[in-house]
Amino acid sequence: MMVSGWEGDRVTTRLQLAPSILTADFGRLADEIKSVEGYVDWFHLDVMDGHYVENLTFGPSTVEAIARVTDTPLHVHLMITDPARYASGFASAGARRISFHPEVTEDVGETIEKVASTGVGVGLAIHPDVPVETARAHLDDVQVVLMMTVRPGFGGQKFLDDVVPKIHQAALMLQESGKTAEVDIEVDGGVNESTLDRAVAAGGQILVAGSAIFDGVDAPAAASRLRGRLDVLGKGMP
Repeated sequence: MMVSGWEGDRVTTRLQLAPSILTADFGRLADEIKSVEGYVDWFHLDVMDGHYVENLTFGPSTVEAIARVTDTPLHVHLMITDPARYASGFASAGARRISFHPEVTEDVGETIEKVASTGVGVGLAIHPDVPVETARAHLDDVQVVLMMTVRPGFGGQKFLDDVVPKIHQAALMLQESGKTAEVDIEVDGGVNESTLDRAVAAGGQILVAGSAIFDGVDAPAAASRLRGRLDVLGKGMP
């Protein structure tokens, strides 16, 4: 199934590219974002709190600054211990989607409701060590299942091949639940020109690439290559 976005966004029939800004040059972040806009469908913003993961990144003020310089939708990935508490701040800052990790909350359904109440699309982020079945009970209420192909915390990690069967499992789960037209599968971690095909073949529809794009060399050229490969892979897909 080709990704179609969540209600309120433009409908597209192509595989989507979502650069993570984690490895971008924050000293010239606006320029970095502008340089790849023509090739991408989302920007993926990794928020880390130093508790759920060891790293500490940024808060709503950075999301707001990014929203001011691009019309490309922003997907905020909360790698934090209290997503319900902070979701409204990120929604107000300009997030179009917010994903969180279900293992950080005692009541996943309640947290989904609180995030959705801010007016954004909701996603469940599945850690490599968390069963994808965790998402099954909530497919009526989310717009994206975010499959982590690295252990969250830092950019530039190696793609975990043992997660590929879980991506396929997620795709089958959506098919069995009749949700393939409503819920997207996003793949995040170690996605590059060498791993892109495997992620798509398993069922990935939105591909998050960080250091593969913001490589410190030529971000537009890297984004163009990934965009071109996704277009080739997407030809003939239903």
